[in-house]
Amino acid sequence: MTAPRSTTPRKVLGRLSLPERTYVADALRTETVGGVLLLAAAVTALLWANIPALHDSYESVSHFHLGPSALGLHLSIAHWAADGLLAVFFFVAGIELKREFVAGDLRDPKAAALPVVAALCGMAVPALVYVVTNVADGGSLVGWAVPTATDIAFALAVLAVIGTSLPSALRAFLLTLAVVDDLFAILIIAVFFTAELNFAALGGAVAGLVVLWLLLRKGVRGWYVYVPLALVVWGLMYNSGVHATVAGVAMGLMLRCHRNEGEDRSPGEHIEHLVRPLSAGLAVPLFALFSAGVAISGGALVDVFTQPETLGVVLGLVVGKALGIFGGTWLTARFTRASLSDDLAWADVFAVASLAGIGFTVSLLIGELAFEGDQTMTAEVKAAVLLGSLIAATLATVLLKIRNAKYRRLWEEEERDEDLSGVPDIYEEDDPAYHLRLATLYERKAAEHRRIAQEKAAARHGLAEVPGGAGEDHHRPA
Repeated sequence: MTAPRSTTPRKVLGRLSLPERTYVADALRTETVGGVLLLAAAVTALLWANIPALHDSYESVSHFHLGPSALGLHLSIAHWAADGLLAVFFFVAGIELKREFVAGDLRDPKAAALPVVAALCGMAVPALVYVVTNVADGGSLVGWAVPTATDIAFALAVLAVIGTSLPSALRAFLLTLAVVDDLFAILIIAVFFTAELNFAALGGAVAGLVVLWLLLRKGVRGWYVYVPLALVVWGLMYNSGVHATVAGVAMGLMLRCHRNEGEDRSPGEHIEHLVRPLSAGLAVPLFALFSAGVAISGGALVDVFTQPETLGVVLGLVVGKALGIFGGTWLTARFTRASLSDDLAWADVFAVASLAGIGFTVSLLIGELAFEGDQTMTAEVKAAVLLGSLIAATLATVLLKIRNAKYRRLWEEEERDEDLSGVPDIYEEDDPAYHLRLATLYERKAAEHRRIAQEKAAARHGLAEVPGGAGEDHHRPA
């Protein structure tokens, strides 16, 4: 006889495994701190660029050139931030991708379907919204990719500011979604924003990547080997005509992210632990500092809603992202016969989808690439990215605050550790030792309460006898 097929439906956004929950918590903690720094850098850039007494200094610093001309690397500070520092950001994104594919949610095709489909829909729908808006009003279609990206650090900074206790499953969904989003964003940059190819430089970059792969396979160690090699690969990739950040992703994907016997952490996890603070705390905030400094005025904000290119960016981020991610998630659940976790509602998915409309770092980068040579339109598109991200953040904040009491109860349940084992109780409910520890704990508490009850009863009995004893001697002075 064959065993009956399980009729239990698969849950969408269900409880994470304990190792995955721990990884997500560690990753998001760093990203949240980096997001706050990113937010501070963006505000600083806007003030620096819009205060009349400081505006000229911002332009001077942004356009100051340095670097060896002989190597084709005599670049402005803003250019170094976009092509150099962001390579570090995409290097970390490459490691995250590799880890997701070998040890995270993306290793299981069934589990991977949800974030992949949601991310694809969350990029396709904003692009479609942009195209429709510009076709209707006769605008330029070159900026179709600007509203397709999600900025996970900025999104998590918003979560940190509003103080919501978002359940770990939704946080993990947002993180995985952004990782897949980064993958497709870098593919868009590599395919659609490569004008001319220098095949000699590209061949040199590929050869450098092969050498890197061989060294990793041989187990060679030492930063003094890999850092110079990484700089050479980056320089060759930049001169090849392919955007230099592609080199960062490629090198990140080469690191081993599964643990061998006797290892506490894989090489990929170790390197990510070292480099992620550099990416989140320095590289991305500095990029924001020299990218977000656009002139903002009442007239400029009005122009955002009157020009098809900028209106398409705003609508793509605010409307396209929310509808795309929510629709992709619902379709995946519908056609895979999966059901949403009992603890969540579809309103929660829509709130997170709205939060993904915060497109900052990569959106600004794509805006610069799409409208290269047109400084006026580049500045206006950057303003549209900032405004669209602000609207999306405000909308998500309202939606998340409405459900915040529910999130707080879920978070407290996830964090409860009555037996003081260091592991949340929800992960130990099937362990007999957990219940024995609780029994011992409750017995100890019961014994303590019995002792307190006996002391209180004895004290009360003693007080009850005092008036009678004192009344026996009526002639004793008070």
